[in-house]
Amino acid sequence: MIRLLLIILVALLIGTGLSLGLAYDLGYIRISLGNYVVETNFWVGLGLVVVLFIASHLLFNALRRLRQGGTLMSGWVARSHQRRARRRTTEGLLALAEGNWPRARKLLTRSAGKVETPLINYLAAAHAAFETDDHEGADELLRKAFESTPGSSMAVGLTQAQLQLAGNRLEQALATLLRLRKESPHHPFVLKLLKNTYVRLEDWGELAKLIPELRKRSVLTEAELADLERQAWHNLLENAAERCEKRQEDDPGTSLEPLTRVWDELPKTLRQDEQIIRDYALILAHLGDEAQAETLIRKILQNNWSDELANLYGRIAGREPGEQLLLAEQWLKDRPNNPELLLALGRLSLRNELWGKAREYFETSLKLRRSRETLAELSRLNAHMGHEDASLKLMMQGLEADNGLPQLPMPKA
Repeated sequence: MIRLLLIILVALLIGTGLSLGLAYDLGYIRISLGNYVVETNFWVGLGLVVVLFIASHLLFNALRRLRQGGTLMSGWVARSHQRRARRRTTEGLLALAEGNWPRARKLLTRSAGKVETPLINYLAAAHAAFETDDHEGADELLRKAFESTPGSSMAVGLTQAQLQLAGNRLEQALATLLRLRKESPHHPFVLKLLKNTYVRLEDWGELAKLIPELRKRSVLTEAELADLERQAWHNLLENAAERCEKRQEDDPGTSLEPLTRVWDELPKTLRQDEQIIRDYALILAHLGDEAQAETLIRKILQNNWSDELANLYGRIAGREPGEQLLLAEQWLKDRPNNPELLLALGRLSLRNELWGKAREYFETSLKLRRSRETLAELSRLNAHMGHEDASLKLMMQGLEADNGLPQLPMPKA
């Protein structure tokens, strides 16, 4: 109410002022343009100026709205393109999941330049290209992915390495992963893929060097690392043994330096590993150095007992078979009911031509545990001692046990 009264009061004042101004003669306005002269009184001129100002203002506003309308139109068009690109990207990803590789590649590539995250489109399109065996096309899409997004070197490189591994391009995968490792030496996934590459390339030397870093970064579980480390060094020992065999073929009696060098490089933990020790001892025996193998196993068994190594000890001929037997009989005092040790003692007795003692050891071992190995040894010994019936009986027992024969009635002899 107060505001309305104020408006009315202001209007009255303005009206009064105008009426007084019109009653008072302020003269005239004369404008000369070349040969033309325009004359008017002051109030009409003032009115024309006001009208001209208002018209200019309206024209300016109209032009501004027209310009804004063009910007809005272009923005609407751009948003429409983005919506279409997002829709195509979604369709492309669905096609990729469904295994429709050509359609996925087409949709993802076309929409890559109009979405906020072109990197995803190019990486997915590269996967689709790979599935159609277009490796060059996949590499080109990966290049575009790298160029589309700053800081994407690791993501693109890892995708490229995985596709190279999947395509069995192992040398290229190795080159890619070594480059990535220079960029990020401790990246867990790079290390894992590098491990897979070395295994498939059978590059056991580089794998053995990589294992400490894998353990430090917890890339694999400790059990997985132990198996991997054992596999790597087992193959390194086998490869060294092959080199030794070739050298012996060319020059009989040469040293086993390649093999012993690998053994000296073994990590400390593996020097106590039962499987690795067994592998090394068997290789030594195969290469003709049973004496060194016997010495190694004897030292291990004196400190860390192993039934498997005890079995192997009975198979290997040391320099002094008598001393081997005496030492094993000392071990028997602490392990009187160990079937593997008794089997080894039977074999060592045979090596010392103690036939009766060997038979006793085999029979005692067989009573503690019926094994095919012990049955075979005792059967063979009985046959050579002239006990054919006992030997045949043992052989039949072994055959029955091996084949799981059921209990059935048999004719009497």
